[in-house]
Amino acid sequence: MISFVGAGSGAPDLITVRGQKQLQEADVVIYAGSLVNPELLKETKAGCEIYNSAAMTLEEVFAVMEQAEAAGKKTVRLHTGDPCLYGAIREQMDLLEQKGISYEVCPGVSSFCGAAAALGMEYTLPGISQSVVITRMAGRTPVPERESIASFAAHRATMVVFLSTGLLEELSKELIAGGYSPDTPAAIVYKATWEDEKVVRCTVAALAEAARENQITKTALMVIGDVVAQSGYQRSELYNPAFTTEFRKASHPKE
Repeated sequence: MISFVGAGSGAPDLITVRGQKQLQEADVVIYAGSLVNPELLKETKAGCEIYNSAAMTLEEVFAVMEQAEAAGKKTVRLHTGDPCLYGAIREQMDLLEQKGISYEVCPGVSSFCGAAAALGMEYTLPGISQSVVITRMAGRTPVPERESIASFAAHRATMVVFLSTGLLEELSKELIAGGYSPDTPAAIVYKATWEDEKVVRCTVAALAEAARENQITKTALMVIGDVVAQSGYQRSELYNPAFTTEFRKASHPKE
């Protein structure tokens, strides 16, 4: 069995209980060395074989999985955050399926959740935004034209931008061209939940300048939208005394 495990957003204690258990039971661990906190490797048992996939190709990663499976060993493929976001797991799953090798996925805490925690914010504030767009700028990995930053910006929903720290000048231009005003609140979160986490608040127009001033060049998320200000929102009806739910009757009429 191959287990794809989300390592969490950075802090070693943000791995799930299930993920930690699988890591402790693994005979082989292949981890994304450039992104996964190495402190997690202390959870492995004596004799566990550990591979850093940062220096490996897909074919080399699969060869380790296939050899471990043939030897009856349990393999954990340890990905950063949650494997479903920018984890390149589908191509691994396809190879496993072609060889008839079983696999499972253990979800993890994504860095976009860690970024919200670092900012002390709620992404979905009533009256401000009820949608979150998770995207990236086109780089070595292309982005479909229909999913351009500008096209998403037209909605002015909350946006979380991955893998784009080196393209902030272009990101600002695309955001403004699409519909965000230059003074729209924004934030850069460097290494969310790691010990050296850094939070920088700015505006859409000032993203590149803010990153330069704080010497942030990689491993950061950009959060865009009026929701970053965490103000001017409407009270949730869920806990409003004038609102009836399945579990509670309104205590007084809604004004």
